Amino acid sequence: MAVLLKPGWSKPSTILFATEIPANEKTFAFAMAQAVEFGAKLILFHSYDTLIVGASEASSIRYYDEAAAARDEMERLEPLAQRVRDAGVECESVVRPGMAADQILVLLSEREIDRIVMGTHSPGPIGKLLVGSVAEAVVRTAQAPVYIVGPDVVDGKYRNFATRTILCGVSLHESSPMVVGFAAELAAQHKAHLILQHVILPQERAAALAGRSIDELEAELIAMVPAELQSKVIVQAVAVPGDPTEELLYQGRTQQADLIVLGAQGASAFAAAARQGVVYKVLAHAHCPVMTLSPVVLAASGAQVKKARMVEAFLGAVF
Repeated sequence: MAVLLKPGWSKPSTILFATEIPANEKTFAFAMAQAVEFGAKLILFHSYDTLIVGASEASSIRYYDEAAAARDEMERLEPLAQRVRDAGVECESVVRPGMAADQILVLLSEREIDRIVMGTHSPGPIGKLLVGSVAEAVVRTAQAPVYIVGPDVVDGKYRNFATRTILCGVSLHESSPMVVGFAAELAAQHKAHLILQHVILPQERAAALAGRSIDELEAELIAMVPAELQSKVIVQAVAVPGDPTEELLYQGRTQQADLIVLGAQGASAFAAAARQGVVYKVLAHAHCPVMTLSPVVLAASGAQVKKARMVEAFLGAVF
């Protein structure tokens, strides 16, 4: 399979930070650190679903003033933009009325954006940037990699936001080389250690191994790293039986991963609503940011993307 990776995905020149007002300070710090590191332009994006109600001096009739609403939201975003400019980063503020997920996706179709950075609230039945609503919709349909800072992510300031270890969830699905290639590109950019992890469901151990040893399976995972990156990245492969979510979170903690990379082909609205599926559980509980590749990104890179099933399954490099 031909794997097509856009250079901007691993070395972004334009980053979109999707924010509420007031901003999630932890997520904002990660977004700005990446803009500084890559010399990238940072777009501060905010959508609003309420309008300012004004009243005419000559009439008691009340009306919705859309222009005033936009000005008000821009003013509220300006202190954040000034902090970005003070850090020496090119910044643009964009505010639009409407549903957050819809407006983010519209902007992606209009502009050349290499990465989306956004946060989530803790899992629950309500919340604007909640796994299952805005973040869920963007993870499933974005045209660029999505960098998610979940509620349990440890603040990166203590280590100067360095990315030293990247954990990539992977198996032998057709889209696996694309996900591995992307993770390897990131590792090369950051000079980071790359860990490729494949989790075998216990009931599928015999079929998954197909007569191979664990060592042979791990060698296959390492072989997915593009040849031109083999000498530039230190790669470790880990193949273990167990529950995919538990093993990824465990490996992320024990290896002190700074970033987890996942494909999101199996991510569905049903899984989000039911709080099922590996991707949503990892987003909700990971101690480090998670970078996801949507079915749109996977398909654009040459992967044969299948429709998500109502029952989530652990697929190779795809969750």
